[in-house]
Amino acid sequence: MNTPRLEGKVIAVAGASGPAGQATMRRLAAEGATVIGADIDQRRLDTAVDSVRTAVGGAKITGQIIDLLDPQEVHDWADHLEAEHGHVDGLFHLVGGWRGSKSFFESRIDDWDFLHDTVVRTLQHTSLAFQPALLRSESGRFAMVGAAAAHKPTAGGAAYAAAKAATEAWTLSMAHSFVKETTADNGEPTAAAAILVIKALVSPEMRAEKPDAKFAGFTDTADLAETLAGLWDRPAAELNGQHLWLTAR
Repeated sequence: MNTPRLEGKVIAVAGASGPAGQATMRRLAAEGATVIGADIDQRRLDTAVDSVRTAVGGAKITGQIIDLLDPQEVHDWADHLEAEHGHVDGLFHLVGGWRGSKSFFESRIDDWDFLHDTVVRTLQHTSLAFQPALLRSESGRFAMVGAAAAHKPTAGGAAYAAAKAATEAWTLSMAHSFVKETTADNGEPTAAAAILVIKALVSPEMRAEKPDAKFAGFTDTADLAETLAGLWDRPAAELNGQHLWLTAR
């Protein structure tokens, strides 16, 4: 019997109750990983974790209520996971949010404020908290969901494009830290931070609700999950700092 490819890996998923988080946790659990999903809503998190246990027999999965806007709480979570399991091999930041307007002039600064907290600040907290553990892992992986809009902003999407661009730049700085701080004898990083670029995500539930919709350029949550699970199939040096496009450029 073949050993699942992620057997022995300890992977945390922030934003566990969303469509991307649920699909990713199912895929990771099916590949044998120990999965820890984090969310702010207890009911939604319990539902997400239970759905993975139902879908994947013997899934090694737990849920943890975490306020990602509280930096100390996130740091404590990262430290606890490493102390409990001996290592943390992955952190996937799948916290989403979107705000936009009809025109540039109508852009609202409070939309930026919302996205700054939901999209930017939460990623800053998770990346800072988990970076040391990922460096200590034999094969640490960090990934976040970027946006095609950050590379080609539209007039009404200023706040969203700016927030996504900020998180991508922050992640690239993290990637550089994996090179600068590596302890490998050959000087190549053992940890990697990658950006998965999408236009938007579509889940099976969304397709069922709108069976006639084309969802052109959208990325299926299952495809996102498979890409994340496959990050350990590539050497860290090849993956680190890369934009992995899951939609047309």
